[in-house]
Amino acid sequence: MSQVPTVELKTEIKNLIMETLGISGITPDEIDDEEPLFGGGNALTLDSVDALEIIMAIQRKYKLRIADQNLARSVIKSINSIAEFLVTEQEKQS
Repeated sequence: MSQVPTVELKTEIKNLIMETLGISGITPDEIDDEEPLFGGGNALTLDSVDALEIIMAIQRKYKLRIADQNLARSVIKSINSIAEFLVTEQEKQS
């Protein structure tokens, strides 16, 4: 049975992104879970360098590896896609 990402996990991801990229001036609540993190209407204005930093931070914090570039691209589309990926990976490991 597939777990649903929690609000706490999504907030944790938002905080990780903000800490990793040194983003201030917005709160995690201002980051839309559905909106694309890149080139969208989200509160974050991110670029490709930010994408690499986010992937590395996720790998460090959650002790997993995202080796495939296409997978990495789809994982970091939005807060929801990151959360869903983490829940799926945690299920695989348990």
